[in-house]
Amino acid sequence: MIPKDPVMLLSYVNTQLRDYYANLSDLCEDKQLNQQELENKLSMIDYVYDAGCNQFV
Repeated sequence: MIPKDPVMLLSYVNTQLRDYYANLSDLCEDKQLNQQELENKLSMIDYVYDAGCNQFV
C-alpha cells in the first residue's frame, strides 16, 4: 500500500524510483497506479517528475 499523505508519498515514490525502477511508467505499471493521478497529487506540493534524474523534484 502506498502512502496517502503527499509528502510521505513523495519519499516513497522517489525511493522506489531510485532503488527499483528505470522510470515512472515502470513503477506505475508494476504497482498498478494511475500515473496522471500520482503526478497530480505530487504537483499539489510543487513536485514534478524529472525523467532525466528519474525523481520527483
